[in-house]
Amino acid sequence: MFNNFDTLKLAVETVHPNNTVLLDDMGMPSIMVRIPKFKISDVIEGGSTATFPAFIVNGVEVPEILISKYPNIVMNERAYSLPMRDPRAYVNYDQAKQYCQNKGTGWHLMSNAEWMAIAYWCKKNGFVPGGNTSYGCNHAAPHEKGTPSYTYGEGTIGRTFTGSGPVTWAHDGTAAGIFDLCGNVWEWVSGLRLHNGEIQVIPDNNSARGVDESATSPLWRAMLQDGTLVAPGPAGTLKYDNSITGDATQTNHDIGGAAELSTVRNNPMYTGGDVDDYYGYQYQTYESLAAKAGITVPEIAKVLGLFPTNPTAGGHDGDGLWVRNYGERLPLRGGRWDNASRSGVFALNLNESRANSNHNVGFRAALPSKPDIQGLRAWFQCRGDKGTYIRPILRDGKNRFHGSR
Repeated sequence: MFNNFDTLKLAVETVHPNNTVLLDDMGMPSIMVRIPKFKISDVIEGGSTATFPAFIVNGVEVPEILISKYPNIVMNERAYSLPMRDPRAYVNYDQAKQYCQNKGTGWHLMSNAEWMAIAYWCKKNGFVPGGNTSYGCNHAAPHEKGTPSYTYGEGTIGRTFTGSGPVTWAHDGTAAGIFDLCGNVWEWVSGLRLHNGEIQVIPDNNSARGVDESATSPLWRAMLQDGTLVAPGPAGTLKYDNSITGDATQTNHDIGGAAELSTVRNNPMYTGGDVDDYYGYQYQTYESLAAKAGITVPEIAKVLGLFPTNPTAGGHDGDGLWVRNYGERLPLRGGRWDNASRSGVFALNLNESRANSNHNVGFRAALPSKPDIQGLRAWFQCRGDKGTYIRPILRDGKNRFHGSR
């Protein structure tokens, strides 16, 4: 006899075989989209044959990642991927991360590596998803509209219900795709930050382990020109500098110039100190980001969406890049409902502190498959400074993943 979960799961997987329904530790469902493993060269022309980092967790390759089909809502302090809901907003970085991890082992805030895997898949396959980029509709196709879920001011449309737009708002242009990666709400992603202009990452997709990504975490790694990841701080690590001198004006303003990939930060955009406040910033299209003379851009910087693979006009669809190269800045991806052409799967906002909470900021959860997704046993390394391992995790008939130390 089928229960309600079995019926839902069967219906979803019958209509869209690459979709599935997973239960969390409270037995509540989320609709997820399976993304099978691929190599860098599969999605980036001229790329290496190494596995795309989104599919490497704790040094082990996984056959697929499962991404929330929709921006998440929150119930019982847990994140859920469900259609026709108002996306959860007013959530800061640490809250978003915790809502995902509260769901149980393996659940995590979607990582920057996972986001970029999907972005490059879209680009390689010749489909760039649209979305709510102009107050409930798409700026380039105003007839494409979502159902309003939030208005502000005197009835201005902001957020739209998850998945309420047309299939052109899905990552693959079909109803089976991941919805709302372009516009609607900015989405926090894990595994990346700027610290006083220095680019720092969590290696591979180790963010999927729910590791410490606090401001003082020892797990952050800086990047050298050859792609080597090192402890933050030494000379020669990659940074975002600016082409002109910043200022000490304590208002939120665009200082002009152009961000540049460099190994030094000669021009902080705010000259009053490395604070997390919102003063000078720089905006440009992502595709216009250049490297300073003599700088070698490693493949990993391009793979992680930190430097364009196609630095020509329209090479990344005009998606925007916002940078503050002082203080700690956590990444937002995708754009919001009023960013127009600046929104998109390559849009990157490195303007905000981890405390940012706004009506246009949301998130979504993800889950890596286990090394043997078809088997009954799996392993997963737990966060903790002693490297504690969770005992074999049993995958029960209801698609729960559970275990204990």
